[in-house]
Amino acid sequence: MTAPAPAGVLYGLIADATVWPLFFPPCVHVEQLDFDGTRERLRMWALAGDRISSWVSRRRLDVGQRRVEFRQELTSAPVESMTGVWTVRPFGDVSRVTLEHAFTVAGDAPADVAWVERVTRANSRTQLDRLAWLAERWTRLDDLTVTFEDTVRVKAPAELILDFLHRTADWPEDLADTRPLTVLEDTPGVQVLTLDGRSATGTEAVRISFPGAGRIVHKHTRTSGPLAAYTGEWSVEPDESGVNVTVRHNVLLGDDAVGPGESAARRACDELGRAGRRVLDHAARHASGVVRVL
Repeated sequence: MTAPAPAGVLYGLIADATVWPLFFPPCVHVEQLDFDGTRERLRMWALAGDRISSWVSRRRLDVGQRRVEFRQELTSAPVESMTGVWTVRPFGDVSRVTLEHAFTVAGDAPADVAWVERVTRANSRTQLDRLAWLAERWTRLDDLTVTFEDTVRVKAPAELILDFLHRTADWPEDLADTRPLTVLEDTPGVQVLTLDGRSATGTEAVRISFPGAGRIVHKHTRTSGPLAAYTGEWSVEPDESGVNVTVRHNVLLGDDAVGPGESAARRACDELGRAGRRVLDHAARHASGVVRVL
């Protein structure tokens, strides 16, 4: 892929995997497990065809050569091994990005080999296409990315709040515009949601729970309107006197969200904020019987 952006900008987007869920459509969530400035371990969740796959990768970052090598340490079936490299090279006024993969499949079953190749090619093409889209707008990325959050303090057990946030299918009727139509949880802690499309967030989402850390992260995999991408997180932080419950929103705006479309983008973000605050209010009701915001 060639793109009209400095090689250093493109390398930075590739090297910082924590931004991938917002910037790259197939990527659902990334947890950075270790990082020493050059080598890192990542736990990643991504769309793989009609599945949610997860694996652990080791990466070596070479900023001088603008090169990122990766190797899956813990794979997801049917993948037996997966290695690869990103390289970024300047060519005059543009930069060229190359993404290579090499893989093996357990048992070498032809159907499994074909599936892994098809998914890897499709996701790689989608990542490179989005990288080109970002490169064309690299001078405006700060304007196109929006992050905001709300926090309430509740005097109630953290476990009850997390329980409410996790059981989205049981949310009350007055959260109908936020409550999903269907919830599938084939893998414990990983939910695939179908939404009714009435809100600004689109029609499909994936949520991943980390109950030991008091967190639930989400990505809306089919967005609509002025939102090019939307991710977020619920976090519950208890202390001696209560619990801080925070909802965080991360938004990547599309081209129609600037200029004449700016008011639509502002309305979409306002809608996300209001919906998040309503859920916070109901979580407090569920956990304590009455809202006790301190």
